[in-house]
Amino acid sequence: MTTGQRRANQGGGVQSVERTFDLLELMADAGGEVALSDLAESSGLPLPTIHRIMRTLVSAGYARQQPSRRYALGPRLIRLGETASRALGAWARPYLAELTEATGETSNMAVLDGEQIVYVAQVPSQHSMRMFTEVGRRVDAHATAVGKAVMAGMPAEAVTQMLTRAGMRPQTERTITTVEDMHAELDRIRKDGYALDDGEQEVGVRCYAVAVPGAPAGAGISISGPEGRMTRISTDEVIPLMQRLARELSNELSVSA
Repeated sequence: MTTGQRRANQGGGVQSVERTFDLLELMADAGGEVALSDLAESSGLPLPTIHRIMRTLVSAGYARQQPSRRYALGPRLIRLGETASRALGAWARPYLAELTEATGETSNMAVLDGEQIVYVAQVPSQHSMRMFTEVGRRVDAHATAVGKAVMAGMPAEAVTQMLTRAGMRPQTERTITTVEDMHAELDRIRKDGYALDDGEQEVGVRCYAVAVPGAPAGAGISISGPEGRMTRISTDEVIPLMQRLARELSNELSVSA
């Protein structure tokens, strides 16, 4: 079933608007550039319909046509994305502040964008030695706790396709670098209810993460710090807190939508 068909089943939407966003999402899934024939195959829409929508997007600056005749995402989407990211970060910050106060470690919120994780909010630890990840930083999903937490909620086939497209470059000697091992890790995450980055992104750094349920783009919150301090944190205490905060943040995002 295509994205458009799923939305049609939900009802209540304006068809032309839904189709437009379906095509933008498909372009993003394809890495930002795609041929009309690929859009037709993925969306199930007729070529004339796709061509009409793409002409409208190009004229508005939300898409552009390459010399190869392929279509790419346009520059006007950047402003929308940056504004949405700031708004999401503002919503998340009070929940992250509660998490940092309870654990003493840096807390983050990040979202899945294509095959990468993008950090959208952070509340830093007060320790002199602390983790700092710049808001807006992009990292490979397979080497992060947030990325793994998000992937654990995705269909297995979608995870395989994403990891195959992106590759699984080792960040440290602990990075998971095969699709089979990642699926085994995701099975553990589903069972335990949280994801762990045990020095897989950066040597000496440990991170716990949980997914934000129902987040449309795939999102999660995490805490991170030096391995020596993080191993002293009781997961029996902190994971239920993170799961509660993730649910509350999800509820706020749903109300704000």
